[in-house]
Amino acid sequence: MPKKEGALPDHKILEMMGAEFIKGADAKNINPASLDLTVSGEIYRLEYGLFQPKPGEDITDCLNRAGFAPHSFEYPLERGVTYLARLNESLALPDGVYGYCNPKSSTGRNDVHVRVLVDGVPRYDAATPAGCYGVMWAAICPKSFPVKLASGEALSQIRFFTANTRFDELDLQVHLRRDKLLWHNDEPLFYDDLQISDGDGSIILTLAIDEKIIGYECRGSNRVMDFSKRRHYRSDDFFTPLQKNGGSLYLKKDCFYILSTREAVRVPPHCACEMVPMDERAGEFRSHYAGFIDPGWGWGENGEGHGRLITLEVRPFEDMAVCDNQPIAKIRFEKMMALPDAHYDQLDKSNYTAQIDPKLSKHFLYV
Repeated sequence: MPKKEGALPDHKILEMMGAEFIKGADAKNINPASLDLTVSGEIYRLEYGLFQPKPGEDITDCLNRAGFAPHSFEYPLERGVTYLARLNESLALPDGVYGYCNPKSSTGRNDVHVRVLVDGVPRYDAATPAGCYGVMWAAICPKSFPVKLASGEALSQIRFFTANTRFDELDLQVHLRRDKLLWHNDEPLFYDDLQISDGDGSIILTLAIDEKIIGYECRGSNRVMDFSKRRHYRSDDFFTPLQKNGGSLYLKKDCFYILSTREAVRVPPHCACEMVPMDERAGEFRSHYAGFIDPGWGWGENGEGHGRLITLEVRPFEDMAVCDNQPIAKIRFEKMMALPDAHYDQLDKSNYTAQIDPKLSKHFLYV
């Protein structure tokens, strides 16, 4: 039989933890196809900002050139300042396994930029090549308001792979037809319905601004958000609801916005999905900071789901006027190595299963 390849599911991650290929992790932090990474109590303020290690160089050997000073979680992380926290988890991956990281949804929706660094890896958010080993660190920079964190907080997640199984165009056609990956107004969309394509197996999603709730804007605040407080803050504590001007929405350079896709995405349990950068020909902006979509998102408990909208974290690098159904984000599906024991819509711990509008993070009240 051919060897199964692709993204590793929950039970394979648990097996790697048991064999100490992943150290310092807690089984409660395993998701259908990822592992939450948690910050330890060791954290530094970086005077000169972010850096990358040279190949084979430990992160601790890089600290002097970043102008480091010890910090304590007793004090908030300042807006616009970069901090480096050692993660509780470390890696000694087996041959043939590598990993990539993404910020968690609540991290991205609060405009806290997190990039994972691994000893000896001169890339952000990468545990490569296969067989990678070393201590992991999180570079943390609040962009819109200061935040209060505590040891044990999960800001990022790592996914593991044995091969690149991202869809090509044929895969996309087949799975759109068979698994109904994309929906609009409770009707499935197929390959011929995609008006814009990069021809690389990805799907271009479009913007929704004709809804009752368009989204939110955050221009910045000096108020501190405590990440330990769930369903605590009002939306107007940090964000302002958006309103259209005629048929357009005007986005200001370097401001931060929470918006939504027009299409609902459905991820079957045998696949995972990732948001990837848009081509610069679509405009100078970021459409996401968090970016991983677990197997089972919008699938329903037994395949009855009609997908779920994707909340976007948008920062324009130039003033922009955007309209409904404008290309705004890009996703790529990939194949799982095996089915997870439990997929996203079978879990009871998610904060976003009822997501029908642009939704702020789990730290906000919903009435």
